[in-house]
Amino acid sequence: MEFDGTIRVRRHLCRCCKRTVSLLPKFALPYLRFGIIVIALFLVARLLLGRTLTAAADAAKLVRMPYQRGQFWMRRFRQQAEKLCAALATLIVPLPAPDFTSRSLRMLESIGWIDAHRFLFGDLRVHLLGWPAFLAPAGRIAALPPVLPSA
Repeated sequence: MEFDGTIRVRRHLCRCCKRTVSLLPKFALPYLRFGIIVIALFLVARLLLGRTLTAAADAAKLVRMPYQRGQFWMRRFRQQAEKLCAALATLIVPLPAPDFTSRSLRMLESIGWIDAHRFLFGDLRVHLLGWPAFLAPAGRIAALPPVLPSA
């Protein structure tokens, strides 16, 4: 992916709660500068294949990536791994692996990163790298109610 430009994001204001909602393209992750595929290439190279941070950054085609960015992605992904496995188990039989991090990476590889994230994000249940602290649902299930009541 050689795109380095601006993506126009449509934003809407909720009249009830006065918060804005952004409609992101399917390859974009909320509050992150890099897309799913770039982060996926890095995480697979580093956590699944055991490459160094520099080699993993090269695999993701991130020239001179700061060390802290890779550490941030790995830390956040590891924190989410168990939740990801549980959520993805509805799409695919959990694969054998020595830990939740490896298992969730293998499951994401099997399903496809973009398809899996669209599923996870659909009901605001899970985010690949976790929610920023100010958006975390504080232990409550965060789901949108149906638009129309069921008959």
